[in-house]
Amino acid sequence: MELWILFGVFTALMLIGTPIAFCLGVASFATVLYMGLPPLVIFQRLNSGMSVFSLLAIPFFIYAGDLMVRGGIASRIVAFAASLVGHVRGGLGQVNIVTATLFGGISGSAVAEAAAVGGLMIPQMKQRGYGADYAVNVTSMAALIALLLPPSHNMIIYSISAGGKISIADLFTAGVLPGLLLAAALMVTAYIVARSRGYPTEPFPGLAMVAHLLAVAVPGLLLIAIIFGGVRSGIFTATESSCIAVIYALLVTIFVYRQMSWKDFVHATHGAVRTTAMVLLIIGTAAAFSWLMAFLKVPASLVLWMKSVADDPLTVLLLLNVLMLVLGTFMDMGPTIIICTPIFLPVAQAYGVDPVHFGVIMILNFGIGLNTPPVGAVQFVACAVGKISVWEAMRSIWPFYGAGLVVLGLVTYIPAISLWLPAVFK
Repeated sequence: MELWILFGVFTALMLIGTPIAFCLGVASFATVLYMGLPPLVIFQRLNSGMSVFSLLAIPFFIYAGDLMVRGGIASRIVAFAASLVGHVRGGLGQVNIVTATLFGGISGSAVAEAAAVGGLMIPQMKQRGYGADYAVNVTSMAALIALLLPPSHNMIIYSISAGGKISIADLFTAGVLPGLLLAAALMVTAYIVARSRGYPTEPFPGLAMVAHLLAVAVPGLLLIAIIFGGVRSGIFTATESSCIAVIYALLVTIFVYRQMSWKDFVHATHGAVRTTAMVLLIIGTAAAFSWLMAFLKVPASLVLWMKSVADDPLTVLLLLNVLMLVLGTFMDMGPTIIICTPIFLPVAQAYGVDPVHFGVIMILNFGIGLNTPPVGAVQFVACAVGKISVWEAMRSIWPFYGAGLVVLGLVTYIPAISLWLPAVFK
């Protein structure tokens, strides 16, 4: 009965449009009252869920990403990407994906990337004769690359949800090849769709201009090397690297590009504070929700059920993928990771799946969910920038979904794609 109350209250509140943090908190509170436990337990779990030192990395990376957008780093990355791939068929679509890959290695946020890159690229694509749906779909799917590349916020959340026993450095490293593979798959898809629609190419600016634009973009691109190299080498932790990212972004935007005004700085700070408050509230209530599921032995029950359904690890991974894809369409990514990690990770480990490998699988699954209504935050942002409805975008997004699912299948069933690079650095 306790599980019926926990999931029933949560589902009912979510269906009537209640914010996800309150869905989690109220469902947990109602279940604790029914069980006769002290209500104080919920607030203790909420506090302990938020009081994790590693979580400090998330607001600082969010802050750094906002500073980069407002300080001109993002626009210079776009110009450099345009010089590299703008001459390929559907050139601005290719520029969009390459920019998303470069910016994703700095921001670590799919929503921030959709807003930043989409704000720069979608209007340009529409002006050059590209369909609004094509521009939106390329932007929203390319934004998912940021989830896999360091400094992915969701990798940090996964590590904490797994009890803090999984190395964030290993997770950052494990996501690099899958992220690049997703970028390559999307570029091929964008080319095929652009060719079928007859979209134009952009003129190649020449090697001299490419070198010039690279030199201009280098101060911003160096942040990728600082974040990844510093964390991977052990010079500083993920939390320390986030603070360094903020300081570096400020220095570059103020003293190198000289584009950061006081108004931009204030807006970036306010935005980071608001986003941090929302993220931490969701993390806290999700921690209470996941504790209740562990208390009610949901993970152990799921392991037993899976073993009764199938003994083959390949079949179990397929079932887990389907479950996560479905869940990703109804819930936002952060709370879904916190709730599902304690449930699904023991199942995966029971069948011999490496926790780092499973983390990449989970992130990619829920990332695709961010592009799927009814709770597709990335899709909503891209559609808002492109000024089209979600359903208009959904009618033509299927080739890009197909590319994402192919990459998901490869990452799921070829563990070396995720685990080879972490092994190299050990």
